[in-house]
Amino acid sequence: MAKHNEIGRIGEDIATNFLKGKGLKIRERNYRKPYGEIDIVACETNLIRFVEVKSVSYETDRSVSRGIRPEENLHPQKAKRLMRVIQTYIVSHETDEWAFDLLCVYVNEKERTAKVKWIKDIILS
Repeated sequence: MAKHNEIGRIGEDIATNFLKGKGLKIRERNYRKPYGEIDIVACETNLIRFVEVKSVSYETDRSVSRGIRPEENLHPQKAKRLMRVIQTYIVSHETDEWAFDLLCVYVNEKERTAKVKWIKDIILS
């Protein structure tokens, strides 16, 4: 497995545990459609949260040291694909209340620690 894929998997595992720790119930991971994927679908009371996870490693990702934040990787084309997947989920699961969130996971493999930044209620257009 390529290093960036491994960091992504680790980041999603950390994000899942983080959300569970905040009291959310994980409904699905890696909800895929031919045109895109949602990393995590979680439930908070009656609200469905669609969560995109962006993970970076301090050791392997030079963009972190240059001040580039993982949330900057949520570009308009990605947002459009995510919205299409979310709409499909909403229709197929008859969901009315939902939100889109971004979880940025900063992994420090050397120290075996991670920092999580949760950006809630992002408006996708």
